[in-house]
Amino acid sequence: MVRRYLVSGRVQGVGYRRFVHREATRLDLKGRVRNLEDGRVEVYVEGNESVLRELESLLAEGPSFSQVSNVDVQTLNESAFDARVFEVVADGEAPWDL
Repeated sequence: MVRRYLVSGRVQGVGYRRFVHREATRLDLKGRVRNLEDGRVEVYVEGNESVLRELESLLAEGPSFSQVSNVDVQTLNESAFDARVFEVVADGEAPWDL
């Protein structure tokens, strides 16, 4: 299963991407995370339903200096996604279009 998360709040400049990378790697998930120009963080991730629910809970909590106000969730077509590891990628202007 592939999910896309758009996380809003105080999630840039507080170690949020490192936090997501650490937790996703610990959960053995594949995907990527990046900052968006509008202040949100975008996460694409692939895994089984129960592990994705655990990650979603962690995304809503965030690291200690963050303040998450919202996590938008979208389930995607798996064929549109091809990740072998979980990585932090360069900041982007607009959300990825898969």
